[in-house]
Amino acid sequence: MAADGSEMIKPLAVTLGEPAGIGPDITIAMWRRREELRLPPFYLLGDRDCIARRACALGVDLPIADVSAEDAISAFPDALPVVATGNLATADPGKPDATSAAAAVGAIRQAVSDVGAGRASAVVTNPIAKSVLYQAGFAHPGHTEFLAELARGDGAAPQPVMMLWCPSLAVVPVTIHVSLRDAIATLTTELIVSTARIVVKDLQSRLGVAAPRLAIAGLNPHAGEDGSLGTEDRSVVAPAVEILRRDGIDARGPLPADTMFHAAARKTYDCAICMYHDQALIPIKTIAFDEGVNVTLGLPFIRTSPDHGTAFDIAGTGRADPSSLIAALRLAARMTAAQPA
Repeated sequence: MAADGSEMIKPLAVTLGEPAGIGPDITIAMWRRREELRLPPFYLLGDRDCIARRACALGVDLPIADVSAEDAISAFPDALPVVATGNLATADPGKPDATSAAAAVGAIRQAVSDVGAGRASAVVTNPIAKSVLYQAGFAHPGHTEFLAELARGDGAAPQPVMMLWCPSLAVVPVTIHVSLRDAIATLTTELIVSTARIVVKDLQSRLGVAAPRLAIAGLNPHAGEDGSLGTEDRSVVAPAVEILRRDGIDARGPLPADTMFHAAARKTYDCAICMYHDQALIPIKTIAFDEGVNVTLGLPFIRTSPDHGTAFDIAGTGRADPSSLIAALRLAARMTAAQPA
Protein backbone atom coordinates (compact mmCIF):
# COMPACT_ATOMS: atom_id res chain seq x y z
CA MET A 1 0.00 0.00 0.00
CA ALA A 2 1.13 3.57 -0.64
CA ALA A 3 1.55 6.04 2.20
CA ASP A 4 -1.91 7.47 1.56
CA GLY A 5 -3.49 4.00 1.87
CA SER A 6 -4.10 3.51 -1.86
CA GLU A 7 -2.98 0.47 -3.79
CA MET A 8 0.46 0.91 -5.33
CA ILE A 9 0.64 0.42 -9.07
CA LYS A 10 3.10 -2.27 -10.12
CA PRO A 11 4.43 -2.68 -13.65
CA LEU A 12 3.94 -5.74 -15.80
CA ALA A 13 7.02 -7.89 -16.43
CA VAL A 14 7.49 -8.67 -20.14
CA THR A 15 10.00 -11.38 -21.04
CA LEU A 16 12.38 -11.21 -23.99
CA GLY A 17 11.31 -14.54 -25.48
CA GLU A 18 13.50 -16.05 -28.20
CA PRO A 19 16.02 -13.27 -28.94
CA ALA A 20 16.23 -14.17 -32.64
CA GLY A 21 12.46 -14.04 -33.05
CA ILE A 22 9.99 -11.17 -33.21
CA GLY A 23 9.73 -10.69 -29.45
CA PRO A 24 12.11 -7.71 -29.48
CA ASP A 25 10.32 -6.23 -32.52
CA ILE A 26 6.83 -6.35 -31.08
CA THR A 27 7.95 -5.18 -27.64
CA ILE A 28 9.59 -2.13 -29.20
CA ALA A 29 6.49 -1.50 -31.31
CA MET A 30 4.24 -1.87 -28.28
CA TRP A 31 6.22 0.63 -26.20
CA ARG A 32 6.21 3.15 -29.04
CA ARG A 33 2.40 3.02 -29.02
CA ARG A 34 2.11 3.42 -25.24
CA GLU A 35 0.59 6.90 -25.34
CA GLU A 36 -1.67 6.33 -28.33
CA LEU A 37 -3.14 3.16 -26.78
CA ARG A 38 -2.82 4.27 -23.13
CA LEU A 39 -1.01 1.07 -22.25
CA PRO A 40 -0.27 0.04 -18.66
CA PRO A 41 3.37 0.44 -17.63
CA PHE A 42 5.68 -2.50 -18.25
CA TYR A 43 9.37 -3.34 -18.35
CA LEU A 44 11.30 -5.78 -20.50
CA LEU A 45 13.46 -8.47 -18.94
CA GLY A 46 16.44 -9.16 -21.16
CA ASP A 47 19.70 -7.95 -22.64
CA ARG A 48 19.80 -4.20 -23.31
CA ASP A 49 22.27 -4.56 -26.16
CA CYS A 50 20.00 -7.09 -27.89
CA ILE A 51 17.16 -4.57 -27.84
CA ALA A 52 19.40 -1.74 -29.00
CA ARG A 53 20.67 -3.81 -31.94
CA ARG A 54 17.14 -4.75 -32.93
CA ALA A 55 15.97 -1.15 -32.78
CA CYS A 56 18.86 -0.26 -35.08
CA ALA A 57 17.91 -3.04 -37.49
CA LEU A 58 14.34 -1.73 -37.50
CA GLY A 59 15.50 1.84 -38.08
CA VAL A 60 13.93 2.97 -34.82
CA ASP A 61 15.38 5.68 -32.57
CA LEU A 62 14.61 3.94 -29.28
CA PRO A 63 15.45 5.44 -25.90
CA ILE A 64 16.30 2.65 -23.44
CA ALA A 65 16.45 2.98 -19.66
CA ASP A 66 18.55 0.48 -17.71
CA VAL A 67 16.51 0.18 -14.53
CA SER A 68 15.48 -2.04 -11.66
CA ALA A 69 11.91 -3.28 -11.60
CA GLU A 70 11.12 -0.79 -8.85
CA ASP A 71 12.10 2.14 -11.11
CA ALA A 72 10.36 0.94 -14.24
CA ILE A 73 7.19 3.00 -13.87
CA SER A 74 9.00 6.31 -13.53
CA ALA A 75 11.15 5.52 -16.60
CA PHE A 76 8.29 4.18 -18.74
CA PRO A 77 6.93 7.46 -20.20
CA ASP A 78 10.28 8.49 -21.67
CA ALA A 79 12.17 5.27 -22.41
CA LEU A 80 11.67 1.52 -22.73
CA PRO A 81 12.60 0.21 -19.28
CA VAL A 82 14.91 -2.80 -19.53
CA VAL A 83 15.80 -4.88 -16.48
CA ALA A 84 18.91 -7.00 -16.93
CA THR A 85 18.76 -10.72 -16.19
CA GLY A 86 22.48 -11.35 -16.46
CA ASN A 87 22.06 -13.36 -19.67
CA LEU A 88 23.54 -12.03 -22.90
CA ALA A 89 21.57 -12.43 -26.13
CA THR A 90 23.79 -12.17 -29.18
CA ALA A 91 21.62 -13.82 -31.84
CA ASP A 92 20.88 -12.00 -35.09
CA PRO A 93 17.27 -11.77 -36.31
CA GLY A 94 16.09 -15.17 -37.51
CA LYS A 95 19.29 -16.93 -36.39
CA PRO A 96 19.20 -18.37 -32.85
CA ASP A 97 22.63 -18.96 -31.36
CA ALA A 98 24.21 -20.51 -28.26
CA THR A 99 22.98 -17.67 -26.05
CA SER A 100 19.33 -17.88 -27.08
CA ALA A 101 18.05 -20.58 -24.73
CA ALA A 102 19.63 -19.15 -21.57
CA ALA A 103 18.41 -15.66 -22.43
CA ALA A 104 14.83 -16.84 -22.95
CA VAL A 105 14.70 -19.07 -19.87
CA GLY A 106 16.46 -16.54 -17.67
CA ALA A 107 13.89 -13.87 -18.48
CA ILE A 108 11.02 -16.21 -17.60
CA ARG A 109 12.59 -17.18 -14.28
CA GLN A 110 13.22 -13.55 -13.37
CA ALA A 111 9.68 -12.49 -14.30
CA VAL A 112 8.17 -15.13 -12.04
CA SER A 113 10.57 -14.11 -9.26
CA ASP A 114 9.63 -10.45 -9.67
CA VAL A 115 5.92 -11.19 -9.37
CA GLY A 116 6.52 -13.39 -6.34
CA ALA A 117 8.54 -10.64 -4.67
CA GLY A 118 5.92 -8.00 -5.39
CA ARG A 119 8.03 -6.08 -7.90
CA ALA A 120 5.65 -6.79 -10.79
CA SER A 121 1.93 -7.43 -11.03
CA ALA A 122 1.91 -10.15 -13.72
CA VAL A 123 4.04 -11.97 -16.29
CA VAL A 124 3.65 -11.36 -20.03
CA THR A 125 5.83 -13.72 -22.06
CA ASN A 126 7.10 -13.22 -25.59
CA PRO A 127 7.24 -16.30 -27.85
CA ILE A 128 9.94 -18.93 -27.32
CA ALA A 129 11.37 -21.39 -29.84
CA LYS A 130 10.87 -24.82 -28.28
CA SER A 131 13.29 -26.51 -30.66
CA VAL A 132 16.05 -24.13 -29.55
CA LEU A 133 15.31 -24.80 -25.90
CA TYR A 134 15.16 -28.57 -26.40
CA GLN A 135 18.62 -28.54 -28.00
CA ALA A 136 19.89 -26.81 -24.85
CA GLY A 137 18.39 -29.47 -22.57
CA PHE A 138 15.07 -27.80 -21.69
CA ALA A 139 13.01 -30.53 -20.05
CA HIS A 140 9.48 -29.12 -20.37
CA PRO A 141 7.04 -29.39 -23.29
CA GLY A 142 6.48 -25.62 -23.32
CA HIS A 143 5.95 -22.38 -21.44
CA THR A 144 2.86 -23.66 -19.65
CA GLU A 145 4.53 -26.63 -18.01
CA PHE A 146 7.71 -24.68 -17.15
CA LEU A 147 5.69 -21.99 -15.40
CA ALA A 148 3.95 -24.66 -13.32
CA GLU A 149 7.35 -26.00 -12.26
CA LEU A 150 8.48 -22.50 -11.27
CA ALA A 151 5.31 -22.17 -9.17
CA ARG A 152 6.00 -25.43 -7.32
CA GLY A 153 7.69 -23.90 -4.26
CA ASP A 154 8.02 -26.49 -1.53
CA GLY A 155 4.99 -28.50 -2.64
CA ALA A 156 3.65 -30.21 -5.73
CA ALA A 157 3.51 -28.28 -8.98
CA PRO A 158 0.01 -26.90 -9.67
CA GLN A 159 -1.96 -28.17 -12.64
CA PRO A 160 -1.46 -25.57 -15.37
CA VAL A 161 -4.39 -24.91 -17.67
CA MET A 162 -3.89 -23.20 -21.02
CA MET A 163 -6.68 -20.86 -22.05
CA LEU A 164 -6.75 -19.07 -25.40
CA TRP A 165 -8.79 -15.89 -25.17
CA CYS A 166 -10.16 -13.18 -27.42
CA PRO A 167 -13.18 -10.92 -26.84
CA SER A 168 -15.53 -13.30 -28.67
CA LEU A 169 -14.19 -16.71 -27.59
CA ALA A 170 -12.29 -18.47 -24.81
CA VAL A 171 -11.11 -22.05 -25.27
CA VAL A 172 -9.23 -24.52 -23.07
CA PRO A 173 -7.66 -27.79 -24.28
CA VAL A 174 -7.75 -30.49 -21.59
CA THR A 175 -4.69 -32.19 -23.08
CA ILE A 176 -2.03 -29.83 -24.40
CA HIS A 177 1.42 -30.49 -25.87
CA VAL A 178 1.13 -34.19 -26.64
CA SER A 179 0.44 -36.18 -29.78
CA LEU A 180 -3.16 -36.90 -30.69
CA ARG A 181 -2.59 -40.58 -29.90
CA ASP A 182 -1.30 -39.69 -26.43
CA ALA A 183 -4.07 -37.14 -25.90
CA ILE A 184 -6.71 -39.82 -26.34
CA ALA A 185 -4.80 -42.24 -24.11
CA THR A 186 -4.36 -39.73 -21.28
CA LEU A 187 -7.84 -38.18 -21.37
CA THR A 188 -9.76 -39.09 -18.21
CA THR A 189 -12.91 -37.98 -16.47
CA GLU A 190 -10.79 -36.74 -13.57
CA LEU A 191 -8.60 -34.61 -15.84
CA ILE A 192 -11.61 -32.99 -17.50
CA VAL A 193 -13.15 -32.22 -14.10
CA SER A 194 -9.99 -30.78 -12.56
CA THR A 195 -9.36 -28.65 -15.65
CA ALA A 196 -12.91 -27.28 -15.68
CA ARG A 197 -12.81 -26.46 -11.96
CA ILE A 198 -9.63 -24.42 -12.45
CA VAL A 199 -11.24 -22.60 -15.39
CA VAL A 200 -14.30 -21.73 -13.33
CA LYS A 201 -12.23 -20.51 -10.38
CA ASP A 202 -10.02 -18.25 -12.48
CA LEU A 203 -12.88 -16.93 -14.62
CA GLN A 204 -14.55 -15.86 -11.40
CA SER A 205 -11.54 -14.47 -9.54
CA ARG A 206 -9.48 -13.03 -12.38
CA LEU A 207 -11.91 -12.20 -15.18
CA GLY A 208 -14.98 -11.19 -13.22
CA VAL A 209 -17.35 -13.84 -14.62
CA ALA A 210 -19.68 -14.48 -11.67
CA ALA A 211 -21.28 -17.70 -12.94
CA PRO A 212 -19.21 -19.17 -15.78
CA ARG A 213 -20.97 -21.22 -18.44
CA LEU A 214 -18.93 -24.08 -19.86
CA ALA A 215 -19.47 -25.87 -23.17
CA ILE A 216 -17.76 -29.29 -23.02
CA ALA A 217 -16.72 -30.62 -26.42
CA GLY A 218 -16.98 -34.26 -27.32
CA LEU A 219 -13.86 -36.15 -28.33
CA ASN A 220 -15.23 -38.00 -31.36
CA PRO A 221 -17.13 -36.76 -34.42
CA HIS A 222 -20.70 -35.83 -33.47
CA ALA A 223 -19.76 -36.47 -29.81
CA GLY A 224 -19.63 -40.18 -30.58
CA GLU A 225 -23.16 -40.61 -31.94
CA ASP A 226 -24.19 -42.44 -28.76
CA GLY A 227 -21.23 -44.79 -29.01
CA SER A 228 -21.39 -45.64 -32.69
CA LEU A 229 -18.39 -43.37 -33.48
CA GLY A 230 -16.41 -44.11 -30.34
CA THR A 231 -17.32 -44.76 -26.72
CA GLU A 232 -15.12 -42.14 -25.01
CA ASP A 233 -17.79 -39.45 -25.01
CA ARG A 234 -20.20 -41.72 -23.20
CA SER A 235 -17.70 -43.29 -20.82
CA VAL A 236 -15.24 -40.43 -20.15
CA VAL A 237 -16.66 -37.03 -21.11
CA ALA A 238 -20.31 -37.39 -20.07
CA PRO A 239 -19.46 -38.50 -16.49
CA ALA A 240 -17.23 -35.42 -16.14
CA VAL A 241 -20.10 -33.17 -17.16
CA GLU A 242 -22.36 -34.81 -14.57
CA ILE A 243 -19.77 -34.29 -11.81
CA LEU A 244 -19.41 -30.63 -12.74
CA ARG A 245 -23.17 -30.16 -12.67
CA ARG A 246 -23.33 -31.73 -9.22
CA ASP A 247 -20.70 -29.16 -8.21
CA GLY A 248 -23.16 -26.45 -9.21
CA ILE A 249 -21.23 -25.55 -12.36
CA ASP A 250 -23.18 -24.62 -15.49
CA ALA A 251 -21.69 -27.22 -17.84
CA ARG A 252 -23.19 -28.67 -21.03
CA GLY A 253 -21.94 -31.59 -23.08
CA PRO A 254 -20.48 -33.57 -24.56
CA LEU A 255 -21.26 -31.37 -27.56
CA PRO A 256 -20.34 -31.99 -31.21
CA ALA A 257 -17.26 -29.80 -31.72
CA ASP A 258 -18.17 -28.95 -35.30
CA THR A 259 -21.22 -26.94 -34.17
CA MET A 260 -19.73 -25.22 -31.10
CA PHE A 261 -17.90 -22.30 -32.65
CA HIS A 262 -20.23 -20.42 -34.98
CA ALA A 263 -21.27 -16.94 -33.84
CA ALA A 264 -24.64 -17.88 -32.33
CA ALA A 265 -23.19 -20.86 -30.42
CA ARG A 266 -20.36 -18.78 -28.95
CA LYS A 267 -22.88 -16.48 -27.27
CA THR A 268 -24.21 -19.37 -25.15
CA TYR A 269 -21.06 -20.03 -23.10
CA ASP A 270 -18.10 -18.27 -21.49
CA CYS A 271 -15.50 -20.94 -22.23
CA ALA A 272 -15.28 -24.02 -24.42
CA ILE A 273 -13.51 -26.97 -22.81
CA CYS A 274 -11.94 -29.00 -25.61
CA MET A 275 -10.39 -32.45 -25.48
CA TYR A 276 -7.15 -31.85 -27.38
CA HIS A 277 -4.88 -29.07 -28.61
CA ASP A 278 -6.07 -28.46 -32.17
CA GLN A 279 -9.75 -28.84 -31.30
CA ALA A 280 -9.34 -25.69 -29.18
CA LEU A 281 -6.73 -23.73 -31.09
CA ILE A 282 -8.05 -23.99 -34.65
CA PRO A 283 -11.29 -22.08 -33.99
CA ILE A 284 -9.71 -19.25 -32.00
CA LYS A 285 -6.81 -18.82 -34.39
CA THR A 286 -9.31 -18.68 -37.24
CA ILE A 287 -11.41 -16.05 -35.48
CA ALA A 288 -8.65 -13.93 -33.93
CA PHE A 289 -5.23 -14.88 -35.28
CA ASP A 290 -3.67 -11.47 -34.57
CA GLU A 291 -5.49 -10.66 -31.33
CA GLY A 292 -5.62 -14.00 -29.48
CA VAL A 293 -4.02 -14.26 -26.04
CA ASN A 294 -2.58 -17.34 -24.34
CA VAL A 295 -3.40 -17.33 -20.61
CA THR A 296 -2.10 -19.84 -18.08
CA LEU A 297 -4.71 -20.59 -15.43
CA GLY A 298 -4.19 -22.49 -12.19
CA LEU A 299 -1.02 -20.66 -11.19
CA PRO A 300 -0.49 -18.43 -8.13
CA PHE A 301 0.36 -15.58 -10.51
CA ILE A 302 -1.08 -14.15 -13.72
CA ARG A 303 0.62 -15.02 -16.99
CA THR A 304 -0.43 -14.06 -20.49
CA SER A 305 1.30 -14.32 -23.86
CA PRO A 306 0.66 -13.54 -27.51
CA ASP A 307 -0.90 -16.47 -29.31
CA HIS A 308 1.72 -16.84 -32.03
CA GLY A 309 5.26 -18.06 -32.52
CA THR A 310 8.69 -16.56 -33.05
CA ALA A 311 8.23 -15.84 -36.78
CA PHE A 312 11.94 -16.08 -37.56
CA ASP A 313 11.28 -15.27 -41.21
CA ILE A 314 10.15 -11.70 -40.47
CA ALA A 315 12.24 -10.92 -37.37
CA GLY A 316 14.04 -7.61 -37.75
CA THR A 317 12.07 -6.59 -40.87
CA GLY A 318 9.50 -4.31 -39.23
CA ARG A 319 6.62 -6.47 -40.49
CA ALA A 320 5.73 -8.12 -37.16
CA ASP A 321 2.29 -7.17 -35.83
CA PRO A 322 2.28 -6.33 -32.07
CA SER A 323 -1.51 -6.69 -31.75
CA SER A 324 -1.45 -10.01 -29.88
CA LEU A 325 1.24 -8.83 -27.44
CA ILE A 326 -0.72 -5.63 -26.81
CA ALA A 327 -3.85 -7.73 -26.17
CA ALA A 328 -1.84 -9.93 -23.79
CA LEU A 329 -0.56 -6.90 -21.88
CA ARG A 330 -4.03 -5.43 -21.57
CA LEU A 331 -5.58 -8.72 -20.48
CA ALA A 332 -2.88 -9.19 -17.82
CA ALA A 333 -3.64 -5.71 -16.48
CA ARG A 334 -7.38 -6.47 -16.52
CA MET A 335 -6.90 -9.73 -14.65
CA THR A 336 -4.67 -8.04 -12.09
CA ALA A 337 -7.28 -5.35 -11.46
CA ALA A 338 -10.06 -7.92 -11.12
CA GLN A 339 -8.36 -9.86 -8.31
CA PRO A 340 -9.81 -9.46 -4.82
CA ALA A 341 -7.81 -7.05 -2.68
